Amino acid sequence: MAEGNNPKPALDISTTLDHMPFTLYQRLIVVFAALAVILDGFDSQLIGYAAPALMREWGLTKNEFMPSVVAGVFGSSVGAITGVFADYFGRKRALIGYMLTFGLFTSLVATQNSILGIAIFRFIAGIGIGGALPIATTIAAEFTPQRYRTMVVTATIVCVPLGGVVAGFFAEVIMPDFGWRMMFLIGGAMPIALSIFCIFATPETPKYLVGHPERWPELRRILKKMGQMVDDNTTFTDKGEQEPTKRAGYGAIFRDNMARDTSALWCAFFFCLASVYAAFSWLPTMLASVDISQDVARSGLTVYNFGGVIGALVCSWFITKFGSYSPLILCSAGGALSALAVEFFDMSSHLLLLIILLGLHGFFVNAVQSTMYALCAYIYPTKIRATGTSGALMFGRVGAIAAAFGGAPIITYSGSLGYFGLLAFSMFIVTIALLVLQRHIPPAKTAS
Repeated sequence: MAEGNNPKPALDISTTLDHMPFTLYQRLIVVFAALAVILDGFDSQLIGYAAPALMREWGLTKNEFMPSVVAGVFGSSVGAITGVFADYFGRKRALIGYMLTFGLFTSLVATQNSILGIAIFRFIAGIGIGGALPIATTIAAEFTPQRYRTMVVTATIVCVPLGGVVAGFFAEVIMPDFGWRMMFLIGGAMPIALSIFCIFATPETPKYLVGHPERWPELRRILKKMGQMVDDNTTFTDKGEQEPTKRAGYGAIFRDNMARDTSALWCAFFFCLASVYAAFSWLPTMLASVDISQDVARSGLTVYNFGGVIGALVCSWFITKFGSYSPLILCSAGGALSALAVEFFDMSSHLLLLIILLGLHGFFVNAVQSTMYALCAYIYPTKIRATGTSGALMFGRVGAIAAAFGGAPIITYSGSLGYFGLLAFSMFIVTIALLVLQRHIPPAKTAS
């Protein structure tokens, strides 16, 4: 047959994924990616929950305990940079490696009897924590059709504070009877188990496999599970990724009238992540320092995280409806005001009001932090989108490190006034930066 002599047209992966139904198979893979992020958030915040009990058991001051907090944040910064390994070895292999890393070394923290030992293992675990988050969100994005991608990626990022909520519930149940060491053992065992499951049950992403023809048989099997009609002779292409592009570099994000927006985004990321990590690392310790029980102190961080999950989802809905300008400005201002409000009453005598305000603060701050990733995706065009987002996140990590370093002396010398003043000041600067920003996401109808 003459038709049989003609080569079959190559199947374009991007077009296929963007317009196909969102199958149950794909949804299960997204759920797995979300579980990885939940455990990422769980392990990254364990040190905050364990800090009051550990310092009391070892007779440590806040400044003496600080290296174990800072080490984890430094490690996560290194891990975020090494996420490039996913482009060389595949998303699946990289995620497995990072989960095994932070799982194993989180478990090993339970064996330590010195701050130096905890700091070393927290640093190595932090590398896995920092590397796993962007890869898990990449897997979720690359298995999701275009029309659902923004919602799915936002929901995946929200799993970081959700992991903190889960850690808080575990701390309430386990620490009173079994101590902080059991928390780290469990926190390490769960990602190890999930990574083993990943080896057998989770595929590589089609976007990665299309660039490796020797693995096209694997790609064909995956597409068949996603309901696509392919045979053993089907070839593949990814036209959007294979177009020749000029490497832009960091200089490009300051050209073409983008210098103002880039500077504003870097400032917003720096101070927003400083506020977030000041809570992750030091909130239970600060509450314990003003004679609030350890159970209530741990509950404060749990409620903060729970509020963050709700805040991110609500804010993303409002951004879709009304654009990003008003929701982000209102949430960042709300973060500043809710932190200041804590200082207007006696915390130890009004515990319910304290918990409510901490939940509101988490609602506002995490609403801004989670949705700013979507803001980066809107502001920067395709050729420099990764560079722009990486630059903003790099400054955010610097802010997180500053908060980890500064939390202990601020609590020691300034108490709750200095601590909540830092949270309020940080979110006030975020508000100014977002007001300075020129490009905001328009409402969905306007964008269309």
